[in-house]
Amino acid sequence: MKFPMRFIAGCLVFIFLGWSSSPAFAISIPDEQKLGKEFMEMIKAQRVIIHDPVAMHMINTVGYHILEGLPTQPFNFNFYLINDDSFNAFASPSANIFMYKGLLFALDNIDEFAGIMAHEIAHAVSRHVSQSIDRSKLVNIGSMAGMLAGILVGATGGGEAASALTLGSMAASQSAMLAFTRDNETDADQKAFLFLKDTGYSPAGLLSGLTKMRASDYRGIEGIPDYFKTHPGTGNRIINIAGILENYTPPKEKIPIPDTFEFEMVKYRIMGLYGNLDTSLNKMANRLLDEPENPSLHYGIGLLYARKNQRDLAISHLKKALSIKLMEPMILLELGRVYIHDGQIKKAENVLAGVMNNPIMGLWAKYFMAIAQIESGNLVPAEKNLKQVLHEKPEAFTRGYYHLADIMAQKKEQAISHYYLGIYYSKSGDFKNAIRLLNRAIETLKDPRIKEDAQKRLDQIHVLTKSKR
Repeated sequence: MKFPMRFIAGCLVFIFLGWSSSPAFAISIPDEQKLGKEFMEMIKAQRVIIHDPVAMHMINTVGYHILEGLPTQPFNFNFYLINDDSFNAFASPSANIFMYKGLLFALDNIDEFAGIMAHEIAHAVSRHVSQSIDRSKLVNIGSMAGMLAGILVGATGGGEAASALTLGSMAASQSAMLAFTRDNETDADQKAFLFLKDTGYSPAGLLSGLTKMRASDYRGIEGIPDYFKTHPGTGNRIINIAGILENYTPPKEKIPIPDTFEFEMVKYRIMGLYGNLDTSLNKMANRLLDEPENPSLHYGIGLLYARKNQRDLAISHLKKALSIKLMEPMILLELGRVYIHDGQIKKAENVLAGVMNNPIMGLWAKYFMAIAQIESGNLVPAEKNLKQVLHEKPEAFTRGYYHLADIMAQKKEQAISHYYLGIYYSKSGDFKNAIRLLNRAIETLKDPRIKEDAQKRLDQIHVLTKSKR
């Protein structure tokens, strides 16, 4: 199906007139904000979000670059990476956009990634989620949040937890009403094309991304009901986008930000850190045969070998990557981390020192530097670095509380050690040990401010555990 330029121009006028106003048959913006808040609480409780500085920098860069050309939106957009191998992406209430790690693994360049991202942004801009909820005639926001959280976590990644979220919140007949319609999908594709036109990302990436999506049977689950597939009608969508692209002339001198090299580094980083060990290693090793000087492949393979505790091979591949891409901070960061695990503490400190001021990876470099300093007995700067890291981004550094507890134990400050260890277990979901250690901390803590915080955390755990009974 071909779309004449006057049709595309008409769409453009419609979109600019309609972006800032709520579409007909949508729940109110305050209700969607409340729904989005409850939904995010459920997702965070499942611990499926990957807090990776490099990946999130790329994802945020792409997302906000696409948003630059849009009028002011009623919601603040937030982007997340989900630790699930499904080839999926999802726009949830209140403009929360989720990209699955399986999506990163399957795509080949920044244009494909930006195309899928633009499609999800279009869903949020058009408030398709709120329209679907309105069609369902459901008024229980908690039930809606549970259903959407179950879809996001997914049957492959969430297992029983996802099933409980999904089936425990509403019947399948009701959940079917929350699926995007094929009209929603066509609308999101057409808007995504327009969003991409002046960004430097090629709209052809949306077409090739959808083609890969169709080839993978989308979420990779045979026989999955349509209402659990968050994006139906992929075949027709491919035909529609191919028709639009026949009349498309790319603008000159538009460079995508970031570029495909950075996309590849992020892709193989996440594969190296979170992908299946054997599958990922085979995939990268086979590609390395054709591209022996590709630094992103050596980088990813190095991370995989580090997970297999084959540190000599890990260091060898990371050094090879660094010889090709000199002083690349992504590589330096991980080389420093592997040096720590290999007991080469001085080398680790020297490497990490060059990354600590990096605006993207500096916080992680300080975290690893703190671990190296603990290993070398340099506890004062280690404590300072850990406290700064936890102050700025506590959700990404749960293990940091464990290391702080270790420092305090070495300093013979047992009450504070119990306090930090209690926080660590609480954030790790081990509430039994968290309660035990926080109670012990409260018994002996002298600082009234820390004691009050420990009691507050203990009360929150009791409320949370009671609500789950």
